[in-house]
Amino acid sequence: MLDESPAGHYLGDVLASFRAYKKLAEKALEQITDEELFVTIDEESNSIAVIIKHMAGNMLSRWTDFLTTDGEKPERDRDMEFVIEPQTSKFEVMNYWERGWQRTFETLEALRPEDLLRTVLIRGETHTVVQSINRQLAHYPYHIGQIVFLAKHFRSADWKSLSIPKNKSAKFNKYLEQNPDKAEHRFDVAAGFNDDARKDD
Repeated sequence: MLDESPAGHYLGDVLASFRAYKKLAEKALEQITDEELFVTIDEESNSIAVIIKHMAGNMLSRWTDFLTTDGEKPERDRDMEFVIEPQTSKFEVMNYWERGWQRTFETLEALRPEDLLRTVLIRGETHTVVQSINRQLAHYPYHIGQIVFLAKHFRSADWKSLSIPKNKSAKFNKYLEQNPDKAEHRFDVAAGFNDDARKDD
């Protein structure tokens, strides 16, 4: 049964947002080659594979035994999240990505509205559950933006837009009027708009 309380609505929106961000990243990943997954554009930059490894490592640390243990697990080696061994395959990277998200979703789906004001620890610092969730809700999109930026850089003129393309705002607004129930989340709406637009080209 749908929980229509403010807390229940918040948890539902959090899950929807995380799922949409995951989907956004994967739409970008679909547009790059296996080799580009591991490319760094300069000495100070991270490859998409490194970003994925870091995100998944964070997820597995933060969301494992979320309510009962510190979110920074003793076994986590954060520094190694920024190292990709030469023999690492795309399969391994994406498997780790899925593991991280699976743990995230399992934990969030198990939370109840009454859990939101409970306190948890991250590196010994006390957070409410709401604060901890919001911290990750800011962290993951930050890195997903990096993934999208790099993928767009690699595809250049062949990039398939994941949001409203340049000079298409009016057409997109008309699309929304004509498809009010197409999708609930803005990323899904934009994706549907772009898919339909490409069919018409």
